[in-house]
Amino acid sequence: MYDLVVVGGGAAGFFGAIHVADNRPDMKVAILEQGNKVLSKVRISGGGRCNVTHAEFNPAELVKAYPRGERELRGPFHTYQPRDTVEFFESRGVPLKVEEDGRMFPESDSSQTIIDCLMDSVITLGIHLIKNAPVVEIIPVESPTGGMIWEVKTKSDSYHCSNLLVATGSSQKMWNILKVLGHRIIDPVPSLFTFHIKDPRIDGIQGVSTHARVELVSRELPGKRLSGVIRTSSKRSAGLTTEGPLLITHWGMSGPAVLKLSSWGARILHDYNYRFRIRVNWTPDYHQEGMYAFLVKVKDVEARRTVFRTCPLEIPKRLWRKLVQAAEITPDQKWAEVQKKQLQQLAGQLTSSEFLVEGKSPFKEEFVTAGGLDLKEINFKSFESKLHKGLYFAGEVLNIDAITGGYNFQNAWTGAYLAARAITESKN
Repeated sequence: MYDLVVVGGGAAGFFGAIHVADNRPDMKVAILEQGNKVLSKVRISGGGRCNVTHAEFNPAELVKAYPRGERELRGPFHTYQPRDTVEFFESRGVPLKVEEDGRMFPESDSSQTIIDCLMDSVITLGIHLIKNAPVVEIIPVESPTGGMIWEVKTKSDSYHCSNLLVATGSSQKMWNILKVLGHRIIDPVPSLFTFHIKDPRIDGIQGVSTHARVELVSRELPGKRLSGVIRTSSKRSAGLTTEGPLLITHWGMSGPAVLKLSSWGARILHDYNYRFRIRVNWTPDYHQEGMYAFLVKVKDVEARRTVFRTCPLEIPKRLWRKLVQAAEITPDQKWAEVQKKQLQQLAGQLTSSEFLVEGKSPFKEEFVTAGGLDLKEINFKSFESKLHKGLYFAGEVLNIDAITGGYNFQNAWTGAYLAARAITESKN
């Protein structure tokens, strides 16, 4: 009989088990992992460096990185946030560093450092780590001493516990088990993915990166805006728009601006079957009319020089030349020779280029889904089920997901910590 059984040997599962065992050495704790390896996502995160969390220490700003879970995580982040995560690892001899974009990594630049830290804690605290133990059924049963306990069945054994923490990530098998217990599951769809685009304006310039604004226009004809109101961050707007670095790749577009759009628009883009149109403003400080007026001035100043070789904006030259060609301006054409229509076309290409997206790919190793356990059925002070006492959840098993940058791990750390605190306090 265990005081706590954790289902799932990932970041959230380890974190919850460690906090329970650390605060209550008298409690018997076990982790059940379905495979023969643990912390697999930790290992591959951040290209093998492990993006542990994000250096955003204001909970009100932190929650804006979560398309699903923004409202629910506000309270939990006031209790346990990235600053607490940093303290946890640094107190165990794993200093973290902040990169320019706010992502936080171990100073070692190796995910193995994080894995070793968590594994050492599990061993030191005497937590039972049981591998090759896929859970097939969870049953609430009556305790011989009164009250309810949990029977957790694997393919070969059964385990009994007074508290159960489910931290299995995006596992359809576990979601099916939870359905049997009466929980509602929001159907999962992919989040955090790159866009497949074939277009002469970006062909052959892979590796080019620039700051841009990206807007979801429609899945139909060019120029047709989406109808209805779409949730984008903590604001509402008539369309789904993001801004940030955009990377041109062999297969289309990636980078933070695209990834944020894929995350906030996960369900809409799924409904579109990943075939839709986007509008890109390569110069977000300008609108089309303002850009045209600017180009008219450039024409007067640079009259004798060729447009192709004279880029008056802070965008990559290779991209500029592609957009100049798309505006039907020839490589040898001088500014003085450019017609009004051509200038208008160039202004349009710079501020409102439309592209047809015809598919997606996961972003590196970041397999993130939008979907999972309905958040209305969770008490976010403790991450305990509202349907079953003693049943807790943490991580991506819940319908919570975030943009890239360490935010998904922070959700795991926070949920696991609050669940662990509630479990230890329930034994007082």
